[in-house]
Order: sequence, then structure tokens, then C-alpha cells
Amino acid sequence: MKNRISGRIRINAAGNDLYGFINALHSSSVKCSGQYVKKDVLYADIRRCDLKETEELASLYGISLSCAEYETLSLKLSRYRKRFGILFGILIVTISALYFSNVVVTIEINGNSKVSDQAILAALEELDIKKGTPISSINFHRCENELRVMVQGVSWAAIRHTGNRVVVDVTEIVEKPETELKRIPCNIISSKDARITCTTVYDGMLMHKVGDYVPAGTLLITGVTTDDTGHSTLHHAMGEIRGIYEETLTFTDEYSTDERILTGKTETKRRLCLFSLEIPMYIGKSDFKDYDSEGTESYLKIFGKQLPIGIKKEKLSETNIKPQTFTKEELSERLMQKIYLYEKNFLHDKKILDRQITETNTDDSLTFTVTYQLEGNIGIQREIFVK
Repeated sequence: MKNRISGRIRINAAGNDLYGFINALHSSSVKCSGQYVKKDVLYADIRRCDLKETEELASLYGISLSCAEYETLSLKLSRYRKRFGILFGILIVTISALYFSNVVVTIEINGNSKVSDQAILAALEELDIKKGTPISSINFHRCENELRVMVQGVSWAAIRHTGNRVVVDVTEIVEKPETELKRIPCNIISSKDARITCTTVYDGMLMHKVGDYVPAGTLLITGVTTDDTGHSTLHHAMGEIRGIYEETLTFTDEYSTDERILTGKTETKRRLCLFSLEIPMYIGKSDFKDYDSEGTESYLKIFGKQLPIGIKKEKLSETNIKPQTFTKEELSERLMQKIYLYEKNFLHDKKILDRQITETNTDDSLTFTVTYQLEGNIGIQREIFVK
């Protein structure tokens, strides 16, 4: 084991005056171990620091000396003695470990649903609690009290830290729900010229039945009821009145127009993120006059914990404004795409019973006039004003 740790060398010595060499070796400061003579050859182990003196004695007595060093820990370390990058890396890792263990690396917020994380983080930053802040400089008790005052909607807050992670636990103010008695009295009137197909009343009195045709503005559910004694009561009328009605829309597009198109040229800009600091890793500005951008972020992780060190990438795609000319078939397809998007976004809660499309074509544009027959909710609330 000693030979595996410290620097030890195995020597083989042979010559006419071998025993004179052995006696001189014993009389010197050279420390030998495991020595024996076999067939007029001396085998022994010496320290690395004694090799030079041993070689001088061998030369003095005319001894042929061969040596080989054991594969020891000290030999392995000596091979890397000029590898300054390893030492520099160990130093960087040590400094980073010491630094990150004493500053805020991550901030976790628990207990909030209505108050956004951004609002709480902004208040914490004003209290100097942010990524990179030394934990020893934070007065947690004072920050808890001030956070409740700074953030509207927070009734209680507790701030603690586990290592380099700051945890903020909050309790939000529970607002008193609006009671039934405080609801504003209102009627439900028709928003369309329609024929009623279905009625559902939750509060108030129904004024029309299924099958009736009602113009826009017609009272459908009244919020004013009168009993047998003549006493009137105001209600917040509630219900759903469905009806069939028509709706006409116009979609127009031009044969020649200017559009932004991608040229195929791209640039990628990278930024090194250290806590809240962003260091550009590029020189100069983009040569693109007009472009679309798409950003991505990637951060270092240790044991599943994200560190505030990462790279932000922004991909720029050059665009140009160029005139585009369409055929009638291409323009028709574009208009149908607009119709599809309108129906998907604005008519998803209605039933389309019929759709009639009228085409109007000119030298400059193409127009689709779409007449829908729809079934949907036609009732809207109107407040009752009382003295």
C-alpha cells in the first residue's frame, strides 16, 4: 500500500563490485526496502528522492543500474502538475459553490391564485429580494410586513429560505361574494329579429312563447312582477331565450395587395443570462430592416434545480413587403378561409342552419356576401331604472 501512495522506485543493480555498492548504499542516506540478491543482481525499492544519489553510487562502483517507478498516486498527480486548466476549473467550481450557496438562486411563490407571480416578484425586487441577492443581507421579517402592504390582495405573507432557495407563502384576501339581494333589477330583451324556438326562465316572468316572432328590442322576460294585491316586485331577470334569425356579413379581398413574406435569411442572437443580467454574445445590430423574431431560453440545472445561468436565443427571420397578385381561385380560397375563421371564433356557440354566399366580382376586388340563418341565444339584459 505504501508503494501505491508515495513515490517508490524499483531498482535492479548488477556489476563486478556489487557488494561494495550494497555496502555504500547502506552507509548512505538512501532508504532501501524489499532488497534481495539473486544471480548476482540486487533488487530493491527506494524513494524517488533518493534516485539521484543511488545513480551516483552506481556510477562510482561501475554498477549497471535499471529502474522503474511504481504506478502510484503521486506519479499520477505529477503528470498533471502543469495542467493549469484543471486547477483553474477546480478553483472556479469551488468559488461558484461558495457563491451560489450564499445568494438567492431561485424564488418560489405558493398560495396565490388571483395575484400574479409577476406582481409579487416586482414587489420583492423593490425590497431587494431577487436572484443574486446575498441571503445574509435580507431582513425576512421586515420584508414580510412590507410585502402585505405593497401587493394589493395579499392578506398574509411568510418568507423563508432553504439554502439558496427563497420560498414566499402568501394568503390572498377572500372577497365577500355578491348576494342575491344586491343584484340590479333588469329585463331581458331581444337583440335580434327572430322567431323563438326555446325558452328557459330562471327568474322573472316570460312575455312570449315558443313560435312567436319578436323584433329586436322586444321584452322577452320582465323583471317586474305584480301579485294579486297589486304589490310590485323587482327581479334580476335571468333565463335563456333561443331563436332563429338571419345575419348578413361581407368579406372582401383585393386581387393585388402588399404582404409581408419571409425571404429565407435568418440570424441567431445569443445572450448570456446571469441572474437578471443579460450579456450580449454578439457584436453589432441586425441588418434586417423588417423581421419576425422567435425566442427560446435554456438554463443550467443541478440535481433538478434550475440555476440563474443560461442562454437566451433569439432567431430573426427577415421579411420584405412585396406586392402579391392573386387569381380568382386563389382569392376565393382566401375569402373562404376568412369565413371559416369567423365562424370558428364568433359563431361557435350558435347553430348554423343555412348559409348563402353571394359573389360580387370587380376589376380590383372580390366580395363574398354571406347570409346566415342561425339559431342561438337572442336575449340580452337591460337594467331597470327606478326612482
